Amino acid sequence: MTSPSGSKPSEAQAFLDRHPEIEAFDIVLTDSNGVGRGKIVRRHELMSIYEGGRHMPISILGLDITGEDVHETGLIWDSGDGDLRAWPLPGTLVPLYGTSPARGQVLMAMYHLDGAPMTSDPRHALARQVEALASKGLHPAGAFELEFFLLANERDADGKVQPARAVLDGRKSGKTEVYSVDHLHGMEPLFSDIYAAAKEQGVPTETVISEYAPGQYELTLHYRKDVMRAADDLILLKRIVRAQARRHGVTACFMAKPIESYAGSGMHFHVSLLDREDRNVFTEKAGESWSPLLLNALGGLADTMAESMLVFAPHANSWRRFVAQSYAPVAPTWGVNNRSVALRVPAGEAKNRRIEHRPSGVDANPYLVAATVLAGISKGLDEKLDPGPETTGNGYEAAEDARSVMPADWREAIKAAQASEFLRTALGDDLHRTFTSIKYAEYLRVARTISELDYHLYLHEV
Repeated sequence: MTSPSGSKPSEAQAFLDRHPEIEAFDIVLTDSNGVGRGKIVRRHELMSIYEGGRHMPISILGLDITGEDVHETGLIWDSGDGDLRAWPLPGTLVPLYGTSPARGQVLMAMYHLDGAPMTSDPRHALARQVEALASKGLHPAGAFELEFFLLANERDADGKVQPARAVLDGRKSGKTEVYSVDHLHGMEPLFSDIYAAAKEQGVPTETVISEYAPGQYELTLHYRKDVMRAADDLILLKRIVRAQARRHGVTACFMAKPIESYAGSGMHFHVSLLDREDRNVFTEKAGESWSPLLLNALGGLADTMAESMLVFAPHANSWRRFVAQSYAPVAPTWGVNNRSVALRVPAGEAKNRRIEHRPSGVDANPYLVAATVLAGISKGLDEKLDPGPETTGNGYEAAEDARSVMPADWREAIKAAQASEFLRTALGDDLHRTFTSIKYAEYLRVARTISELDYHLYLHEV
């Protein structure tokens, strides 16, 4: 059977010939929470996966964050939990750096047995939005930024997480070492292995930064003309960081807000649109303040932000990141070279004009984020939406009037997403049902859980 993903057995055979040392492979499918689900297969099984795909249960795409079935997705008993077929994604078959015995990895996407895309697979939602823009003669380019924490494996005396000691010499710091180059040196062995692993996997990892909280870091990725590969890059880099951190005896944390008194971690998405001649349509022409298409794109993103927030902040913890003055945007504002707005137009040459979409936490699924952002841009272009006046100065103060249109918490975001026709169109009917059903099931799990804070506040007081 011909692979519907475009993968070819010749790619697998060439890889096996180049890497006789590799004994096994992780085959990884990304669910709506961004969790990698799949199997580890032996070397001799790889060719059959490229020749005929690999059967996997449909329910693998209907799991909550804990791995429990969510029956309301319709992917469990409604379908008899039958098998579909996962196929490898071209260009994602790579060695896994530092594994012993040596292993490789390949990303997968889910298809029906007849080869049609399984539309609860998040990657297919992004592919559909890319195709929709292609019908307009446009293709999106972009890159994600990855913010994360490196934490000690042990909690402190109060049961709180704490920043990891430097893997170089064990030095401990509880300070906000923002942009400190010397602080980065303490993690140099770990980051060297991250860069080495990224190079082997073809992930264009660039700058590392000590970010705005103890133990927080950022890695940037090179801009891609293919936004599908840009989203793949983020998935792969998270797996690399997590694996290499574990090998160095620390924990890589991708929660949006792991430490209550410091800034959380975002996943900023930089995006622009190119025409058929690869010209950036967001570049303003002579005599223009801004490209009309850039303004329309900003208008679409501002118009759809409220009903899209569940994609950008999908978990209970995500909403703890949205605190004023913490560089986490709280309203559909835009501005130039301004980090207090949701939609930032970075300074720089006009030919590189782009939008930096800042609402998403690092706990969001990059395929869903990119699909939703592109759908918002498309709506802005189609309806020629006006983004309103540029926000200058403190965007948090300017955002106060807009708070009434935004969901105030996770529950409101779930309700907004469930009712949103825009999000239903952006994700497709099946994925919209799958995603919102999973989020509501997770909300109920959190809502009925008695936390340690409950006991602290109420056990002896009421």
